[in-house]
Amino acid sequence: MRYSGLILISMLCVLGMASCRKGGGKPETVEEDFAAKKMLQGIWVDEDEQDVAFKAQGDTIFYPDSTSQPVYFQIINDTLVMHGANLAKYPIVKQTRHLFIFKNQNGDEVRCVLSDDPDDASSFSAKRPLPINQNQLIKRDTVVIENGERYHCYVQVNPTTYKVISPTYNDDGVEVDNIYYDNIINLNVYHNATKLFGGDFNKRQFSKWVPPQFLKESILSDMTFDRCDEKGIHYTASLIKPEDSMGSYQVDVMVTYNGHLKISLK
Repeated sequence: MRYSGLILISMLCVLGMASCRKGGGKPETVEEDFAAKKMLQGIWVDEDEQDVAFKAQGDTIFYPDSTSQPVYFQIINDTLVMHGANLAKYPIVKQTRHLFIFKNQNGDEVRCVLSDDPDDASSFSAKRPLPINQNQLIKRDTVVIENGERYHCYVQVNPTTYKVISPTYNDDGVEVDNIYYDNIINLNVYHNATKLFGGDFNKRQFSKWVPPQFLKESILSDMTFDRCDEKGIHYTASLIKPEDSMGSYQVDVMVTYNGHLKISLK
């Protein structure tokens, strides 16, 4: 597969002009140009690089990479309308059966030509969107001593099938949607043979400390031992936006020595 086509792919994925953005999901109620949609059917490549950009089939646009999600599209009033995580609109500059030119969010023209190479079809064969981060079952146990007392802590990060759509920008400043799987984390704390605390955590339990939009686009990535002090045993829960290495919230999860749970933002 030729991956440089991702630049063009991304331009068609979920990027919209900021002034046109609304909540995605519902088709436009205005009249759709079905003749223009029919003309867009087929596999399109970058005019200059000849890299596969996208395939229009029926009401859906598909991409040759495994992470960008197929998206429902319409053509309305010479505008390509993409119904991804965000509603995106691209002005069409020119459209013929073999040439498709539209403008991206920066006003730059993107030029695509209809593919005449039968091998380009292999870019879409038996493809399914996959999450970038693979599911991993993680188990940890930690023994700590506080004031001569022994505590045994167990953490298990359990992958789920709950999908998180995380919009991000590529190197060209173009927005794309990627799919991730969230986790549920189990924490158990024992004092010798006595169980002080046991419970499961999902990201919704941290809604008091994490902004709603960030919470929606993040995953509960991990819970790691931090320290023990006179108040209790402290763990750090990490909520991370997968495509933003600097985008994270660290939340203190403390189990007191009498088994109570206290949560606070670090």
